[in-house]
This record gives sequence, structure tokens and C-alpha cells, in this order.
Amino acid sequence: MNKPYINIGIVTAKEILFTLNGVYRSTNGETLTGKCHASFSAGGGISLNGKEWNELELIPDGNGCSFTLHDVTIGISYHWERHEEQTFTGRLRLITDSENVIAINSLPVEDYLVSVISSEMSATSSLEFLKSHAVISRSWLLAQINRKNKECGCKCATMKKNEDENCVIRWYDREDHILFDVCADDHCQRYQGITRASNPSVTKAVKDTEGMVLMYNNDICDARFSKCCGGVSETFGTCWEDKDYPYLQPVMDNEGNSPLPDLSIEENADFWIRNNPKAFCNTHDKNVLKQILNNYDQETTDFYRWKVEYSQKEISELIHRKTGFDIGEIIDLTAVERGKSGRICRLKITGTLKTVVIGKELEIRRALSESHLFSSAFVVDKTGISNGIPSGFIITGAGWGHGVGLCQIGAAVMGEKGYTYDKILLHYYKNAEIRKLYYS
Repeated sequence: MNKPYINIGIVTAKEILFTLNGVYRSTNGETLTGKCHASFSAGGGISLNGKEWNELELIPDGNGCSFTLHDVTIGISYHWERHEEQTFTGRLRLITDSENVIAINSLPVEDYLVSVISSEMSATSSLEFLKSHAVISRSWLLAQINRKNKECGCKCATMKKNEDENCVIRWYDREDHILFDVCADDHCQRYQGITRASNPSVTKAVKDTEGMVLMYNNDICDARFSKCCGGVSETFGTCWEDKDYPYLQPVMDNEGNSPLPDLSIEENADFWIRNNPKAFCNTHDKNVLKQILNNYDQETTDFYRWKVEYSQKEISELIHRKTGFDIGEIIDLTAVERGKSGRICRLKITGTLKTVVIGKELEIRRALSESHLFSSAFVVDKTGISNGIPSGFIITGAGWGHGVGLCQIGAAVMGEKGYTYDKILLHYYKNAEIRKLYYS
């Protein structure tokens, strides 16, 4: 297999401001450099610095060239969403879609991975953790591209089933983009080019694992990962479509052979979430966390166990606004079905006007937060009940994210404890194996 290239969608907007840091040539040989302004033209193409193009690919003329995109949105729809300038190497391609211009960055997969790992964390973690992340990021990426090529089309990011006026079950998978391979935000993998300087350890981790992926039965593994599993990892079907992957099974995130509790049972989940069991990801070590989390992720300090409180007015208005259901005052929030990590995939919301069921885990997290509740592994306490109506709700939860596959904080702690990257990977991805697909 030849070393693959990747096309990343960075910005979609009516107009895009960018700076070419060096000389770039278009495919027709025209030279461009410096500040540029691209916008959607009345003729349906791209207007760039006074000229019209159907689409445009800018190729760096020599080493050392880069381009800077201004006002890039990161963390879209997450609690830390913000705008920043970002700088990239490789080619810049401008195309149109509807009435927008899209900026696409094309570069080798291995270069992309250096940025992704730097963007996903502070890139000062142990080398073994960084190597494990290089393998799963490469695996996930190539698995998505392979799936897209096989399906030859666009599969919508939002899937629905069993929907009626009182039941909505949705899951949100990575959008299979038609015009590029992946986007640059957390919906795919966080990619910020060379905006943040790559750490020599990251470059070494990618080089040391070049071409290595997780495999199961000759297929590249869909190697999912999240920030913090909360002590037990989750199955794929709890969060997305009803599929079972042998390498994405619940794992106890600790040392030894501790028995795996069945957290799909309500009594077990309640006990687990309200307590503080030992786990790799159960850490408040700032020296470890600052190695893993970028500054904006460090705005979150409680992730292994956390609490959120709502008044009756807050939660009833929130659920109405986020789900579209006018449920009235909220009487109860009840787990109908939980996954193996205790994450709720079907939640019954009982109100004074109607009762509804929603799922899966991300739909639940969105319904109970202005952005995203940390996870759907939670239990609920009602306060100030009068005439059957609570005056408030306390949500006590475990973990951060969907919990499927590798737990980033747990894996980073394993790296600090001296585990090698292969041991880290095979801890989280049972039944998988590590193979090398291509060489330099």
C-alpha cells in the first residue's frame, strides 16, 4: 500500500479570508502570495482577488510554504466553541457547495497525524501514550475512508429509528463528507495544522508507528476514543447503530483482573456512578492532565464524577427548547435502557403534559445541556417535591464523552505508569491486533 494522502475540510463560509505565507501556484500556473479574499460569486463560482474561478487548487512552490485561515471556528456546538487563526502546510483547495466556499487542506496522512495528536492534547504526554494515539487516529481515519469508498455515497450523520410523536431515537455518527475525507473539528478528529508547534515526541511517535493500524479479521478497526470512560468503556451499539464489534467491548479501566460489573442493571449503575471506584482515568493529577488537555479542555475540571443541578424552570424550558417536545413541568427522568458502562441510551421524560422517550446517548446529552452533558452515564435525584412536582433535579454522572474504545485520560495514565503502546492499545481494543500497512 502506498503512503496515503488526506483531504480535510477546514472552513465552510460565504467568504474566506486567508494569507499565503510564501509563493503558491494555481493549477493553471498563476502565482499567488500574501493576503487573499475568496467569496461565493453571483455566477456560482469563486471570486478571488477580483478574478472568477470554478474551483481553485493552490500548490506550494517549494518547501517552507504555509497558509493561514482567519476566523476558523473550533469546538463547533461544544461548550468551549471559539474562533482562532490557523496555519497549515500542504495544498489549499477552494471549491463551492450551495452558496458557500469550502477551504480544503490536502497533505500526507502521516503529516496530518502529527497535527491531530497535537490538537487532541498538549502533546507533552509519554511517548508510549502518543504512539498509541497515533495508531488509533490512523486506524480510525483509514477505516472511515475505506467505508466511504465502499459505500460510494454520503451517509447522513444523523440516523433515526422508531420515531413517533412520543419516541425519538437518534444517533450522530461522523458525517461521511462527499467533498472531502474528514472535517477539522471534533466531529471527526480535531485538526489545526501547524497552528500549535508539534512536539518532537509527537513527530517521533508518528514516525515510530508509521503505517501501523489496529486490525480485526483483515479489516482496519473503527478505533473510537473519548476523553474519559468513567471506569468502564462502552459498546458501539449503545451510542450509534445497533452493531457489535468484537474489538469494542466493555473494558474495566484498571489494573489486574477485576470483575466487570454489569452496569446495564439499574441498581449496579446507581451504585457505580455514586461511588468513586479505582480506575486509570480516575485522576486529579494536574501534571498528568495538563499533558493531555489543551487549555480550553482544562476549563473542565470534573470529568470522572460530576454533578449538574437544574431548577424546575431551567430543566423544563431546556428540554422543551432542545427536543421540541412541550412536556410541561418535568415529573421524572428515568433510565429505560443502559449500556454496559452505565450510559443511558433510552431515557423516559415524564411531564405534566406528556411522556416521551429519547435516545441514543448524544441525543440525551444534548437534551439535558445547553451544549453537551459530559456523558449519559448518570443518575437523577429530585428535590423539593410538592404535589408530585419536583422543584429541582440533581444529575450525578460519570465520565466525559461516549466512552467507546480508548479512554484518553486512562491511556495517558497508563503511559505514565510505564505501559508500552501495544499494551495500552490491547487493553482497550480486545481481540484486535496491530499490523503495519505501509512503509516509507
